Amino acid sequence: MVSATQQTMSIRRRKMTTNGKANKKERAKAPTPRFPIHPEGYDTNAADAKRPAEAK
Repeated sequence: MVSATQQTMSIRRRKMTTNGKANKKERAKAPTPRFPIHPEGYDTNAADAKRPAEAK
C-alpha cells in the first residue's frame, strides 16, 4: 500500500497528462495564426528590409 501523498501525486500527475493530451490535440488541429508581413510603421528603407528582385 502506498502513502496518501504518493497516491494523491500520482492521481494529479495522471489528470494533468490527460488534460494535456486534449489541449495538444486541439492545438495541433488549429491553423497557424496570421502575422502581418509589413506591420504598420514598417520602413522599406530599413537595414533589414528585403530588397526588390532585380529584373534581368
